[in-house]
Amino acid sequence: MNAPIEIPVAILAGGLATRLRPITEKIPKSLVPVVGKPFLERQLQLLRSRGIRHVVLCDGYLGERIQREFGNDFFGVKIDYSFDGPTLLGTGGAIKRALPLLGDEFFVLYGDSYLPIEYCAVTEFFRRSGKLGCMTVYHNEGRYDASNVVFADGEIKVYDKKIRLPEMRHIDYGLSLFKAAAFDGFSAEKPFDLADGLGRLLREKQLAGYEVKERFYEIGSPTGLEELVKLFTDEG
Repeated sequence: MNAPIEIPVAILAGGLATRLRPITEKIPKSLVPVVGKPFLERQLQLLRSRGIRHVVLCDGYLGERIQREFGNDFFGVKIDYSFDGPTLLGTGGAIKRALPLLGDEFFVLYGDSYLPIEYCAVTEFFRRSGKLGCMTVYHNEGRYDASNVVFADGEIKVYDKKIRLPEMRHIDYGLSLFKAAAFDGFSAEKPFDLADGLGRLLREKQLAGYEVKERFYEIGSPTGLEELVKLFTDEG
């Protein structure tokens, strides 16, 4: 068990999870079973083992079911909830709404990502950078999903989820770290995507890039879910 990290993790768990239907017609993606346990339980177990002691679930679709099942504590990990309300706010808007619960410095983790890395190392790198944001990247070469980052000389040169360039060999790994000021200028009432915030930081030279070596796992697609099930089945 790692030493406690006093930085909260915002988990983006508000999406409709259409790619996993019919599994997610009646349950949110966070409650999709992975070898006998809800995916969120797998996530929280991993986060706790890495020293995380506070998470904020940014919920939308069927989020109340998550709250009923997990409450406000998971073996010493405090759980707070931030709900989109009647209109889905997008990944960026959900974080903006959750800022009062997150404080000045926080991680952002996609709600379908399972990332076996050390959070302490990312934290130390981010603080040394002096920037408002940090994106973790992985040398993907199109293996696990479409690569969307040009990363060279230790820096993110290009990040774009819509345009594909041949020099994009890295991918957004699924974990970022921010100062709250990174979201200044965005409305708390209008939906926007986290990619918009990351793109603005990149243009302003306020986005650091941290390369990780461990592959990512995710349950955003049936193939990803199968791979994660195999991981836990093989581990016994």
